[in-house]
Amino acid sequence: MRYDVENVGQLGPEQKAVPVAAWGISAAEWVAGKPGLASLPTPLVTLDAGALENNRTAMAGWAASVGVDLAPHGKTTMAPSLWQAQLDAGAWGITVATPWQLSFALSAGVPCVLAAYPVLDPGVLRFLGQPRTARVLVWADGVDVIAAMAPHVADAAQPLDVLIDVGAPGGRTGARTLAAAVATAEAVVATPGLRLAGVAGYEGSLAHDASPASLATVREYLDSLVVVHAALGRLYDDGEAIVTAGGSAYFDVVASALAPLHEPGKTRVVVRAGAYVAHDDGFYRGITPSGREAGPAFRAALHGWVRVISRPEPGLALADGGKRDLPFDEGLPVVQAIRRNGGATEPLSGAEVTALADQHTFVRLTGDAENVQVGDVLRLGLSHPCTTFDKWGLVPVVDDAQADQPVVVDVVRTVFG
Repeated sequence: MRYDVENVGQLGPEQKAVPVAAWGISAAEWVAGKPGLASLPTPLVTLDAGALENNRTAMAGWAASVGVDLAPHGKTTMAPSLWQAQLDAGAWGITVATPWQLSFALSAGVPCVLAAYPVLDPGVLRFLGQPRTARVLVWADGVDVIAAMAPHVADAAQPLDVLIDVGAPGGRTGARTLAAAVATAEAVVATPGLRLAGVAGYEGSLAHDASPASLATVREYLDSLVVVHAALGRLYDDGEAIVTAGGSAYFDVVASALAPLHEPGKTRVVVRAGAYVAHDDGFYRGITPSGREAGPAFRAALHGWVRVISRPEPGLALADGGKRDLPFDEGLPVVQAIRRNGGATEPLSGAEVTALADQHTFVRLTGDAENVQVGDVLRLGLSHPCTTFDKWGLVPVVDDAQADQPVVVDVVRTVFG
């Protein structure tokens, strides 16, 4: 699978993952030289080519085996080449989370975009009302949302598909009662320029671990989507209805609850998990179905690389990556390995990241890790892909992050505005 190496032109200092030696040449020329990891600057985040491919095919195979479709959440990566890789693997569409992301996805040629929020921006609604070949589905959770949309869709060239957002107490958006969901659907049917397309929801805000109690809460919520879908049956037209749920944490439970509804042409069940493509060594490793018997086996594709720049006192090392480079909102990075003087990657125990400043990583050292020296490079396992990708406009793809001498084989371009 090729990503962006042929699409990125001249490299330069505006791309922080690119070494000075590559300034002034194209990404293709740079990668053709098989640059080793030791030649890249730090701090750095890389993607592992084998893990990306494993995750892409594993998720596609799982979806086919359980009988659901995928619309991976594009906000995770905001990387059109990774979106295309997911579509090439059989994804039904791409999910987005803001009006700008929706507009960008359409400009990138995504054929089916699921906007998991209510679109109320007048300019975007008028844009969506123009003739288009791509399918767009948006969310609404109340008659007030439909009333706000109505003036801007009345003259649309084609109806805009609306999914009724089903919520739950303590959750995010979403109709809190069956009556509110039905009233919203009736308002959609009565509004020129809109079309009732199905029901949607998000279970991830209702639970935060994989305990039996949390999984039961998720299942109860998903059962409510089934109830709403049944109640809206009289309002659907002759087209296919969509039922969608599933963040990256509980998509196995979603499939168990909703897959019996999946009958393309009549009802299509769509799972929106997106973090799987990169996975991680933190939050998602702990909560995803990949760690339960019901899920596909994912591998962490993202790794951080930071250089030790100071040993100011015993038991402490400071490295050159920080909050501007590494994720920290769902757990701190974890030290996995060390590269000494550009040599082979070796496992490292006794080193723990205790804090991140804007541009510094604080590492506590015990035992054998006390021999860490200035200039050594640490490989970090990361937690939360969504807040990793947004810090890097260009991400090098290495052949194998676990290898003694990883080699850059591609690049991925991200777009975060």
